[in-house]
Amino acid sequence: MNFKQLSKQISTLCLLSATLICTLVSPLQAATPQHGISMYGDLKYPPGFEHFDYVNPDAPKGGSISEDALGTFDSFNSFIIKGAAADGIGLIYDSLLSKAQDEPFSLYGLLAESLEVADDRSWIIFNLNPKARFSDGQPVTAEDVVYTFKLLREQGAPFYQSYYRDISDVEALSPLRVKFSFSASENRELAMIVGEVSILPKHYWEGRDFSKPGLDIPLGSGPYLIDSFDAGRTITYRRNPDYWGKDLAVNRGRFNFGTIRYDYYKDGNVALEAFKGGEYDFRQETSSKQWATGYTGTVFDEGKIITRNLVHENPTGMQAFILNTRKPYFSDARVREALAYAFDFEWTNQNIFYNAYTRTNSFFSNSEMAATELLTKKELKILEPIRNQVPPEVFTTVYKAPSTNGEGNIRGQLRKALRLLKSAGWELKNGLLLGPDGKQMTFEILLIQPAFERVVAPFARNLERMGVKPTIRIIDASQYINRVRSFDFDIIVSGFGQSTSPGNEQREFWHSSTADLQGSRNLIGIKNPAVDYLVDQIIQAPDREQLVLSTRALDRVLLWNHYVIPQYHINSYRIAYWDKLGFPGIRPKYSLGFDTWWVKPEKMEP
Repeated sequence: MNFKQLSKQISTLCLLSATLICTLVSPLQAATPQHGISMYGDLKYPPGFEHFDYVNPDAPKGGSISEDALGTFDSFNSFIIKGAAADGIGLIYDSLLSKAQDEPFSLYGLLAESLEVADDRSWIIFNLNPKARFSDGQPVTAEDVVYTFKLLREQGAPFYQSYYRDISDVEALSPLRVKFSFSASENRELAMIVGEVSILPKHYWEGRDFSKPGLDIPLGSGPYLIDSFDAGRTITYRRNPDYWGKDLAVNRGRFNFGTIRYDYYKDGNVALEAFKGGEYDFRQETSSKQWATGYTGTVFDEGKIITRNLVHENPTGMQAFILNTRKPYFSDARVREALAYAFDFEWTNQNIFYNAYTRTNSFFSNSEMAATELLTKKELKILEPIRNQVPPEVFTTVYKAPSTNGEGNIRGQLRKALRLLKSAGWELKNGLLLGPDGKQMTFEILLIQPAFERVVAPFARNLERMGVKPTIRIIDASQYINRVRSFDFDIIVSGFGQSTSPGNEQREFWHSSTADLQGSRNLIGIKNPAVDYLVDQIIQAPDREQLVLSTRALDRVLLWNHYVIPQYHINSYRIAYWDKLGFPGIRPKYSLGFDTWWVKPEKMEP
């Protein structure tokens, strides 16, 4: 009998009895149990640590807070592409591991009290905490973990299929021991990201239709329960008094609010006025105009509402006009490049944004992964195999989005644009930009937020000066979600958020395999072998240096293909909150850390 056969028989015996102690493991599975795992380098927190540095371990528990949400919700299932899931639904779930927000990418035990990982990360074993329970009191088992990954890959959003495609097997070795095997051992991140997935209860979902959205209250193992809701209008979560993990090191000082309510608003202006009127307690502002002009009045003067601008070190990613390259107009890179000259960021920043923003020139802005300097020899080595498949500017020039003097006169910009368009077969005749078929270029800019029309309208006017006929269309949240998921749009305003450790999610954003997968985040529709190659280099990076170099290389190739018209970013959180809230003296480096805040005892309702 070989080791594999022996190991399989041992695993079968383990599953027959929850009390059986299985110490015989094949040499292929031998590894030292550890309390956490890091992408590269050492863990900050040692075995037996008591809590994260950025929490108050003695934070008061209780009290109620409320937040705002925009749009609506009609589902509690956030794992599928159908329906609009309620804000905060992740509060009811736990994952195998919990992320430290003061390290680039390190995870520590949550549902799993320890883990074992192969030196080459070709497999990882999670040893579940025997105390872990779902909110109905049933234990969290290895079978739940196996069931979760099977369910997500077979019936979940397309994201899961691409994100976890290198998982070759998930098997329960015993009731509290589960092993993941990977087909690509060079994918170092995969051993970590499987630990971040919300674990679902097999006994709840068996016999239910997971693929349909709905408002049946689901079962989880997390710190909160759904307390009450009014579909599409409000939802309240209640802290679970019997939460199994409340004393774990990764949870100490977190999840302090007794109840958390989300109130839904259709309009951001209405939501702000409701906040000032005391309808909810905490707000993170995304509008520069509102931040500059809306946070005034007696409640601010008297210190009842506090405003803060908190600088952070998170990558800000790319917010942009996203061009759907599945559409004939946008399949030509020259057309995409030309349209970028119609967006006058400098004028917009001065006249609309109160000079609050910085122009974005990278898909990985505000991070060391941004390609802000000329190519180095090490980066050239990564790009050399695809030299003939990428724009020549990748090797010679640092990308900068078109810029102006901010005065609103962009004739020079438009002349450059028209020259590019002419080279692509378009001509300006009698004020109309006509293609080889004699038809005018016309397309729709699809929006979900009415307030964003003030940003898009000047861009549209400049396009009209080029002979283009753009249409701005604002639709409701459910229509917007469905159209974006089915790639039924010409141009949208959206973003690609990035982490401090790019990895498997890059496949979902840019890889050819996701371009035709409805519901994927390859909104642009990129099918580019050179991009595929660079995504693989990122996923397979053996160390932090190679990860950074490969990500910079991808950044250059994406930028010089002109897939988007870059917009702007800000490297701070703009927050406002009523003075009932308290927070720790140390803020996490890579997060706002709102889950470490609390209600001041004197402000708690009796």
